[in-house]
Amino acid sequence: MNQENYECLKLDNQLCFPLYAASREILRLYTPFLSPLDLTYTQYIVLMVLWEKENMTVGELGKKLFLDTGTLSPLLKSMEKKNLVKRERAKQDERVVTIAITQEGMSLKEKAREIPLKVGNCLKVSPEEAEQLYRILYKILGVDK
Repeated sequence: MNQENYECLKLDNQLCFPLYAASREILRLYTPFLSPLDLTYTQYIVLMVLWEKENMTVGELGKKLFLDTGTLSPLLKSMEKKNLVKRERAKQDERVVTIAITQEGMSLKEKAREIPLKVGNCLKVSPEEAEQLYRILYKILGVDK
């Protein structure tokens, strides 16, 4: 069999693998900063969105975070048990669920303020490289930034 026909199957030739591995590494870096707040990374990014806009639908949140409702529903349920968010069905349409941040969820904003800088200091890329990577990753996601 001709090996040249299988070059596309080599791990070293895959764009997806370093993206996957880098994503896992970034999540690992966040863990020691989020653990004292009793947050997972996914809970943290939900809070980041709600710190900007205190109330939105699950659909809007999912679109912003690139997460489907099957992933969001159990996540939001666990956050509600921690009193970080409140879920409510819309009065005009029972199928629509709105999410609002609670006072307790809002109080974590100050405690989390230094996390992006701390994680950024752990990365081995320059600010210019980080900005370039940011633009490229959003381009892959189909979002103009």
